[in-house]
Amino acid sequence: MTIRKGFEESLKRLQDDVLMLGSMVEEALVESVQILKNRDFDGSRRLIAYDERVNEKRFAIENSTLSLIALQQPVAADMRTLAAILEIATELERIGDYAKGICNINLMIGEGPLLKPLVDIPRMVEHARDMLHRALEAFVRRDLDTARAIPKEDDVLDNLYNQVYRELLTLIMADPTRMDQATLLLWVAHNLERTGDRIVNICERIVFTITGSMKEMNNSAQ
Repeated sequence: MTIRKGFEESLKRLQDDVLMLGSMVEEALVESVQILKNRDFDGSRRLIAYDERVNEKRFAIENSTLSLIALQQPVAADMRTLAAILEIATELERIGDYAKGICNINLMIGEGPLLKPLVDIPRMVEHARDMLHRALEAFVRRDLDTARAIPKEDDVLDNLYNQVYRELLTLIMADPTRMDQATLLLWVAHNLERTGDRIVNICERIVFTITGSMKEMNNSAQ
């Protein structure tokens, strides 16, 4: 096996590991909202513990990436890919923290029903999962058009967050005793809104990997 062939196979394994970490985080994020919706306290504790596996996977990817850099001395284009793997793994681990945070919020709310049925928060998590899934596919496939298009969809999460904020504020104004739970539910929506920002960061790194140009991507980015 040539040195280049061995490097490409190692790089492929790293990319597969990133997809695996992404799948772990996607599932945890969606499940955290379902657990909140069902007021499932055992589920919250289980998913909080599961976050340690997400952390371990992130650190394993980081260690493997750094070892590959040290041993293979990759050229510039390969180095951008390896740097992207490090950055994406970090962003995914942070999204996993948001799922863990939602589970902690479920425990903090405690016994009793939610102020209102969850409608927009489940919409937020489904949209975030779809954005993340397509972003990771774009990374593996080197799909520049998709990586540039996904950040524009972050507006959907921002708009849903604003809607949740307005609804919860209305509930607080009608009954100030609801403030504590309303504030916690707003943090759930905030975690999901921040997930969108993390996905935009991933897309920025994908564009840099492909083009060598790094710049912030906002909703008007082309």
